[in-house]
Amino acid sequence: MRTPIPGRSRPARRTAAGALVAALLLPLLAGCGADAASGEDASGAASAPSEDVTAALEKNPALAKLLPEEVRKRGTLTLGASVGAAPSSYFPSASSRTLAGQDVDIADAVGKLLGVRLTRQQASFDAILPALGSGKYDVGTGNFGVTDERRKTIDFVTYINDGQGFAVREDDTSLGRVTRLDQLCGRSVGVGAGTTFESTLEAGKGVCAATGRKPYKVNVYSDNGSLLTSLQQNRVDVVMSTINGLRHQAAQPAAGTRFLNEYHRLDVGFAFTKGSPLPKAFQAAVNELIRNGTYGKILDKWGTRESAIEESLISPPEQK
Repeated sequence: MRTPIPGRSRPARRTAAGALVAALLLPLLAGCGADAASGEDASGAASAPSEDVTAALEKNPALAKLLPEEVRKRGTLTLGASVGAAPSSYFPSASSRTLAGQDVDIADAVGKLLGVRLTRQQASFDAILPALGSGKYDVGTGNFGVTDERRKTIDFVTYINDGQGFAVREDDTSLGRVTRLDQLCGRSVGVGAGTTFESTLEAGKGVCAATGRKPYKVNVYSDNGSLLTSLQQNRVDVVMSTINGLRHQAAQPAAGTRFLNEYHRLDVGFAFTKGSPLPKAFQAAVNELIRNGTYGKILDKWGTRESAIEESLISPPEQK
């Protein structure tokens, strides 16, 4: 992935909607801290559904046997988790130190079926994948899209189908559906650091010059709160982030954002270092969750049923 080249931001012009969204984001910022960077997600919400849809799950001995013996004896796995926002993985309030979200519920459900406790360690999104190779984490979550480039060094177990989308301020009617990157020419686009959104825009930045138009600027942010606040304060014209995250954010009446459209779908999965012995067990557990109905309950809880998968796969080719 290329080194991000942040564009220069325009002077901030704080609107009333921007101030309100900034207030909505304060719980997330307070909970994340300076070193908990955003994953591929976006939201303006600070509450969480309280229903525990995984409470009835118990260890499945047949699935547990798929784990290496040393893991079964130890009974724990270290999970590197990036802190994003609803509906993926986020802190519901300023006082909360317990993550909530779709990724959290699915990971916890898998752990219950496999009979292991997932020791969750918060980490920045762009630090998790390299840390898998060093052995710091056994598995990573962060709404990681499955791409051919990532598959060179990472094994994935898919659990959701999300992807790339665009959003603008609610009162901005100058941009409609974005189906080609040259529609962004002359605009500033906000993305999270180390994401597929950043790499997609960097790879396509020559499209504007090819047609003699002013290039778009890519503004890279290390945390989700800064990205969304920059949109509301007119420092970026559009944000590129996850489909589910941007839809969730736009559905909040006070958020002041408008979801434009899906741009590119991607499978999302648990991440493992290449050659890890864990993917088969995780795949079998996700497929059991799909079979017994727990998977559907989790997606209904977080409003992401449209992103359901029919079967979990190990490192499938990137969706084109």
